[in-house]
Amino acid sequence: DAPPHRVPRKDQYRFQLRPHNPDHKTPGVKDLVYLESSPGFCEKNPRLGIPGTHGRACNDTSIGVDGCDLMCCGRGYRTETMFVVERCN
Repeated sequence: DAPPHRVPRKDQYRFQLRPHNPDHKTPGVKDLVYLESSPGFCEKNPRLGIPGTHGRACNDTSIGVDGCDLMCCGRGYRTETMFVVERCN
């Protein structure tokens, strides 16, 4: 008896994942990607336990999920500059 051999499996799906907004980064191999739409997270929905994103802090320079463009859902955002002075020993 010859030992069993493995046949390389071809990819079952032949499509390229792209972000909905071309300004956002392309999903990486370790990113979780959903193929079906999820409930909206922008507006508060107590029934689903979604707090919404209004009033949350975001990163003005990030293109990731913490970025203001994505987190603010197109509503626009206000930036604040804070100067923190700390006493050193």
